Amino acid sequence: MNAARSRTRLAVVGSLAAGSVLLLSGTAFAHVTVQPEGAAAKGGYAVVAFKVPNERDNAKTVKLEVNFPTDHPLASVMPQPVPGWNVEVTKSKLDKPLTVHGKQINEAVTKVTWSGGTIEAGQFQKFPLSIGSLPSDTDQLVFKALQTYDNNEVVRWIQESQKGQPEPANPAPTLKLTAAAAGGDDDDAAPAANASATDKKTEAASSSDTDTTARILGVVGIVVGIAGVAFGVFAGRRRSA
Repeated sequence: MNAARSRTRLAVVGSLAAGSVLLLSGTAFAHVTVQPEGAAAKGGYAVVAFKVPNERDNAKTVKLEVNFPTDHPLASVMPQPVPGWNVEVTKSKLDKPLTVHGKQINEAVTKVTWSGGTIEAGQFQKFPLSIGSLPSDTDQLVFKALQTYDNNEVVRWIQESQKGQPEPANPAPTLKLTAAAAGGDDDDAAPAANASATDKKTEAASSSDTDTTARILGVVGIVVGIAGVAFGVFAGRRRSA
């Protein structure tokens, strides 16, 4: 009897613990986040996606506003079309111009807004962007996002996480940057391509020379073979005579 009660208690405690873990993990993963598709290397370009889950059972998400960092402005921001959603890119004048590939940039994107679509309860939506060039003097970029529901509720994902501190209730989407790729940026791509093309031409020329030599040797071999046969026939006739 006591064993049966113990097993029942253990089952109840286990169920409660599992439910608590699921509840906590569901809360932790229900934030607006940003993740790169591949690497987000310093000094380069990256494709990133803002993942927006709908946290409400009685409302739909109808708008997302993403504010870009002003301390590390990005000169190039290109959104990928999302079916059913309108996108608006807002640019602002920079206090200090950026130099990108030798050109001065006087303005940068400060906000991107998606609207017109809906994210139903229990669903999420990704909003992709191509961004660059990424800064080289920081390990991360913090984007502050506002999520609006159709009941006019606005959730502000703007709190920055602090090292050694618990995650805030509404953390801002944060993009981690990796070390700069070896070989430099896109400006190095052209010399590399030219070198590759030169190598291919050299290989082609070498192959052509090899083919020509092989043909000449083949012809010489045939001539020598014919001469050998003729000599053999002539020598045979002399012996017969």
